Amino acid sequence: MSDVNKQQVVDSVPQKGFFGHPKGLFTLFFTEFWERFSYYGMRAILVFYMYYEVSKGGLGFDEATALAIMSIYGSLVYMSGIIGGWLADRVFGSSQAIFYGGVLIMIGHIVLAIPNSVPLLFVSMGLIVLGTGLLKPNVSNVVGELYGEKDNRRDSGFSIFYMSINLGGFISPLIVGGLQTSYGFHWGFATAAIGMFLGLVVFVLTKKKNLGLAGTVVGNPLSADEKKKTIKIFAISAVIIAIIVVLAIMMGWLTLKSFVTVVAILGILIPICYFVTMYRSQKTTDVERSRLLAYIPLFIAAVMFWSIQEQTSTVLATYADKRTQLDFMGIHIAPAWFQSLNPLFIIALSPVFAAIWLKLGNRQPIIPRKFSLGLLFAGLSFLVILIPSYFGGENSLVSPLWLVLSYFIIVVGELFLSPVGLSATTKLAPAAFSAQTMSLWFLSNAAAQAINAIIVQFYSPDTEMIYFGVIGGVSIALGVILFVMGPKIQSFMKGVL
Repeated sequence: MSDVNKQQVVDSVPQKGFFGHPKGLFTLFFTEFWERFSYYGMRAILVFYMYYEVSKGGLGFDEATALAIMSIYGSLVYMSGIIGGWLADRVFGSSQAIFYGGVLIMIGHIVLAIPNSVPLLFVSMGLIVLGTGLLKPNVSNVVGELYGEKDNRRDSGFSIFYMSINLGGFISPLIVGGLQTSYGFHWGFATAAIGMFLGLVVFVLTKKKNLGLAGTVVGNPLSADEKKKTIKIFAISAVIIAIIVVLAIMMGWLTLKSFVTVVAILGILIPICYFVTMYRSQKTTDVERSRLLAYIPLFIAAVMFWSIQEQTSTVLATYADKRTQLDFMGIHIAPAWFQSLNPLFIIALSPVFAAIWLKLGNRQPIIPRKFSLGLLFAGLSFLVILIPSYFGGENSLVSPLWLVLSYFIIVVGELFLSPVGLSATTKLAPAAFSAQTMSLWFLSNAAAQAINAIIVQFYSPDTEMIYFGVIGGVSIALGVILFVMGPKIQSFMKGVL
């Protein structure tokens, strides 16, 4: 999208009306709320569904396999943002991408609600992967379009938007986890489908009035010749991939282990290709190239952070299920409920952080140092888990308060990094690649979970001390390096604050 078109979009949207922010933030806030309700509700019980015995309503996978599949699933969910970003930038714009994505996600949850079927599990995963790839990066991108480049409400707006994610994430594990415990897994999955339906209703009914032109302008549309060439390339690629998959299955090459390795490699290679393509493009200016260089260390920091944070649905979910005292103070705690802690703390702290950034104005820490603080707290959240393991041993059940403390610490880190990262991405993105750069931001999560798919298989009660200690220590070390390099990185941002 050209700078002129971006300004037209901003000027066409009411600038106040939702807590001092554009009215369009209301539409995107509640669309994202219900989408995250559906996603986090499903995710809260999915790993249990895979490794619980069939007699308990699960599929009976072994634990290591379930953890690896969960990480690969999470990686593909965010990796698919490449498709959603490209389609928004080149074909039909962010607004339509949001709608189509919501429809696919809803259908995916409906399929998952059909009981006891391994094939339908993977069909559902495929639908949700594609749907989230269309919806997730484009909702965030449209939030960025509501503000001008110099609008100092942008970081505050993203913090408010980020709270919508966590309102949905807080409520859904409590509801879905309770339904799963009382009535079975598939009532929980059906509730997730209803959540996405409500998100689509909010979006369709309010987008015209509140969003104006935001999300409707195709930034870098395909020409007629490019469309023909693209369709041909996609068709040939689909046939080649299908043949390779069939042959790999017949020859016994396509196993979980090999698939995990392939996704892990793609999680690293795809972002590299994205950076190179945008940097070398003739549509990228010299100032935008400099900003892309500044974005690289931020991206690496985000990968490290998400590698720890995303283990709340894998390693820490298993830790809650098998290593934690679930009968506490007269209450029986469902393991899925622990996944409400992260969004609960974010709901409580997001307004505080938003107010702090507004209060500090130009005196707030520079972007790289906010990221470095995020890494520091992420590392500490893992080191905290070492304390009960060290004193209690590998066979003891630990107090749930240790998990509560760990979640609280990582939330502090998340608020230093994640909403700031969303905002920074919209400011550092080349104009011709705005939606695709937001997809690149979500690829940091994809890369993290692709790497997790390998390392989570090393987790066990026997390896807890080494596992949490090494990962936490590496995060803290990277945080220190980023803090020291912060001013130099900031200089490459060319005026972006």
